[in-house]
Amino acid sequence: MTGKVEQKLGEKGLELPAPMQVPPGLVLPFSWCKVIGKRVTLSGHLPLSSDGSLWPVTGKVGTDVDIEQGYVAAQQATLGMLATLQRELGSLDRIDNWVKIFGMVNTAAGFHQTAPVINGCSDLLIDLFGDCIGSHTRSAVGFAELPFNCPVEIEGELTIDGESK
Repeated sequence: MTGKVEQKLGEKGLELPAPMQVPPGLVLPFSWCKVIGKRVTLSGHLPLSSDGSLWPVTGKVGTDVDIEQGYVAAQQATLGMLATLQRELGSLDRIDNWVKIFGMVNTAAGFHQTAPVINGCSDLLIDLFGDCIGSHTRSAVGFAELPFNCPVEIEGELTIDGESK
């Protein structure tokens, strides 16, 4: 059954991606999502294409990637987080509150506009879940390198209702 959030995604023409295609030989010995009671934490998610492959735009924001492309990369990483949550929870409607977003931006030297890049995540969450549930605390910081030269990586924390799938 499709929930309200999934319906909103469809109305906006957005698609949740397949699970990340991990490059051959790479082992990732961690969980993408950890549920403890009503608390959920998400590992860092990279921007993905619909098939689960890494999003094709790579590089440092401020030289290789402009702010608008970084914003879209943040949206793509957010869609990946939502896909992980849907697989884990059964429905995105179980989300009670987005608590914290930690946005990492692969920045060129001297680039300091990380906030507008991570707004791609924040804007999408607030648009899909509304101000009450989607509003969150946030960090948007620059890093010298991110995995696979991706422009952004985003992790999150949220709460859910107590009912299982």
